[in-house]
Amino acid sequence: MEYLKLCDSDYRFMMVVWEHAPVSSGELVKICNNVLGWKKSTTYTTIKKLSEKGYIKNENAVVSVLIGRERVQRDESAYFVERTFGGSLPQFMAAFLGGRKISAKEAEKIKELIDQHSGE
Repeated sequence: MEYLKLCDSDYRFMMVVWEHAPVSSGELVKICNNVLGWKKSTTYTTIKKLSEKGYIKNENAVVSVLIGRERVQRDESAYFVERTFGGSLPQFMAAFLGGRKISAKEAEKIKELIDQHSGE
């Protein structure tokens, strides 16, 4: 399976885009300077790269989202579980919890998610 994956700097950039899009590229340069400490050239290079990869669109100097945050988070999470735990959600959960306790409310929410996504 092919997963959508972003390096850390591209992910941080996309977090800014997801929060502000649609946004003019000039305004995005200012935001990236303030939030990420990036120079104008870095922002424009990243806009070009992620436009070519199909994550965003830069049309008439307005940057908009083509691939949403939820899709990227889902793919990156699935890739992590696949790579690190051989795709085993129980192994992931055991490692994630690592002996720590969760609240009854968190446990109930996890049970609801399991029920929603079970194949039965």
